[in-house]
Amino acid sequence: MAKTTPTEFIRQVQAETRKVVWPTWKETRMTAIMVVIMTAMLGLFFFTIDAFFDAIVNLLLNLAK
Repeated sequence: MAKTTPTEFIRQVQAETRKVVWPTWKETRMTAIMVVIMTAMLGLFFFTIDAFFDAIVNLLLNLAK
């Protein structure tokens, strides 16, 4: 593999950066809203599952007394 000089490396990085398609503010906002909604839904789901298993474990422990 050929060695690259620091100057050539910087030029390559700049060339690759120009190819990046940056999202618009609207896309960024919508993505952030979707992440918050999905995080809340998953939090509620795991809270429900955890409460269900907690109730089962407490029931079994009370039966063992």
